[in-house]
Amino acid sequence: MQQQFRITGQATQVASLQQNKVLRNTYALLALSMIPTVIGALVGVQMGFSFFAGSPMISFMVFLGVAFGFMWGIERTKNSGMGVVLLLGFTFFMGLMLSRILQVALGFSNGPTLIATAAGGTGAIFFTLAGIATVTKKDFSFLGKFLFIGVIVVLLAAVANIFFQIPALSLTISAVAVLVFSAYILYDISRIVNGGETNYISATLAVYLDVYNVFVSLLNLLMAFSGERD
Repeated sequence: MQQQFRITGQATQVASLQQNKVLRNTYALLALSMIPTVIGALVGVQMGFSFFAGSPMISFMVFLGVAFGFMWGIERTKNSGMGVVLLLGFTFFMGLMLSRILQVALGFSNGPTLIATAAGGTGAIFFTLAGIATVTKKDFSFLGKFLFIGVIVVLLAAVANIFFQIPALSLTISAVAVLVFSAYILYDISRIVNGGETNYISATLAVYLDVYNVFVSLLNLLMAFSGERD
């Protein structure tokens, strides 16, 4: 009996060490992924890049195709160094896509302040919810189905608003997206802490998308309510 307890204790310790390693690697790779994102955004702003300059619907579908292509490749190579390369390439692409909303924000007289506030708010949300998931070690996996439905609703509403262009709907989408992807941060970090996700590349991809969407949605809301024209 004593031997069984010893083996169980050792197994628990090994699992805990593995989870901590995945979490550390995820945070490190997430921080690294912000570099190509910023570079992509700066390049896009300097070039006046606009992926949706043509037909919004066709451009949106092409964007989804490229994004899902990257994500498929990352998942296929997540156990090798190529997974990291593809992830960094994906974050550069997402930085380019981010440049359009940054260009719009910089059109306001307080644009830099809006961007900094959105970044600060995103950081505060991330560290608060990641801290809750890490410290409490509570299993938030029960949120998975509800959050997936929330993402589908946001995506369908975004597609509908491409045609209708309703400002109130756009604000509603952004507000719901902040809530959904903030909850996803809690969900994804909890999965790492509780051993539900054991690959740090997959974990980083999930958390990166959470943070990215929170930032974009917050910036949309700030521009709508606090943007100042010259």
